[in-house]
Formats: sequence, structure tokens, C-alpha cells
Amino acid sequence: MRTEYLYGRRPVLETLRAGRRVFKQLVFREGAADSEILRLIAAEAQSRGVPLKTARRDWLDARTHNASHQGVVLEAGPYPCVTLPDILTNATRRDEPPFVLLLDLIQDVQNVGTLLRTAEAVGVHGVILQERRAAGITPAVVSASAGAVEHLHIAQVTNLVQVMKTLQQADVWLAGLDTGPDAIRYDRANLDGALGLVVGSEGKGLRRLVRETCDFIIYLPMRGQVESLNAAVAGSVALYAAWQARGFA
Repeated sequence: MRTEYLYGRRPVLETLRAGRRVFKQLVFREGAADSEILRLIAAEAQSRGVPLKTARRDWLDARTHNASHQGVVLEAGPYPCVTLPDILTNATRRDEPPFVLLLDLIQDVQNVGTLLRTAEAVGVHGVILQERRAAGITPAVVSASAGAVEHLHIAQVTNLVQVMKTLQQADVWLAGLDTGPDAIRYDRANLDGALGLVVGSEGKGLRRLVRETCDFIIYLPMRGQVESLNAAVAGSVALYAAWQARGFA
């Protein structure tokens, strides 16, 4: 089994709380100052039978590629991805119309992490990621999402357009976040009911076939001098708009 080294206090705590991975050991930096969150992390690990160890800072630095690990590293198995049917079943289990986020080749780790954190906050039933040419669920993404990804259902797929068509067959409407003469201002679009929000990559936006497969396109109005919003910011605003359309249920 592949080993991953997850890092950062909040990401590690949320990973342990979610309890979805196989945990091997929890390592604290030698001499780390005591704090409430470190005590919470240790207690959560002990409740799950995870061995606790200490190591020199250079050990933690080497395994996290000198990332900001905050003195704690969790050695664990790979992220447990799900399938599209699992996501739809999650919606059924919660007795809610499907609410899905689809990311079209977003590569920036911070953008992916921010979108996943927002998706978890608004209660999406699942996230669809393109398997190739896009950021996957790496320790850096876990960190950027502050561990929120560990509470999400995420499917990595080889053909995003085919998955979109499958969602449409399940009566899920697909709203692409983009600009153009056919785009509807987001607050005038019907975002209630079964919905998949499709967010495009940094700079390029939605790919042509992905855009054409969407049922409708929405945009965020702007009055400043900058031409477009960051993908994570725009996607987060749209996710909250969709949740609001659901009555913040």
C-alpha cells in the first residue's frame, strides 16, 4: 500500500476524525510546544490505536518536502476515492436532490483545496475530478483544504464529459461557470434542485466539449478593471449561491 505523509495540525486532525484512511503512525516534532490542538490530535490518534512517535525536525521536513508541517506528520494510506454511483447514493441517503461539484482540469493546488473546503462547507454530495492533467488528492491538497477533503466523497474519472452525460441521465442539471453571450447571471439562474456545478481551469476556463455538454452557463458580474475572478473564488461564490437556492438546507 502506498504511503502518504499528511501534514499540518488542522489537516491531520480532520483526517483522523474522518477515519477513512489506514493510519500507520503519527509523528510529532521533538520539542514541539504543547498546545490544545496538539493534545486533540494525540487524543484522536490514541482513540484509533495509532502509534505516536517523535522525530527531529529534519525527518518531518524530508517527508513533507519542506512544507509547513507545523510539527506534526501523519503517515497514512492513500485517499479513499469513490465512484459516481456512490455520490448519487450519498444524496439519496440524505434525502436531498444531488448537489455535485465538477472540476475541469484545475491544476493549482491552492485553488483545488479552496474549492474542496467550500464544497464541504455547503454540503455537496460529491466532487468529480479529472484523473489526468489536473491536481489530484495529494497531501498538499489535503493541507490546502484544511483537511476538509477527508470528509468529502470524491471520484476521479478519465472522461469528464461522459460522467456529465451520466449525471444528465440521472436528471441532474449541469451549470457551467463561464462567460459568453449565452451566459446567465448567476443570481438569475435556477440553481435549485439536482445540480452539478462545473468549474473550469485557471486561465482557459471550460474546455469546449465540457462547455457544450453543460445545460446552461452562468457568470458572475464584475465592475472592476480585472478581467476575471480566481477560479476558486468564483466557484466558491457559485457554490454558496446554489446552497442559498436550496434554502441553506
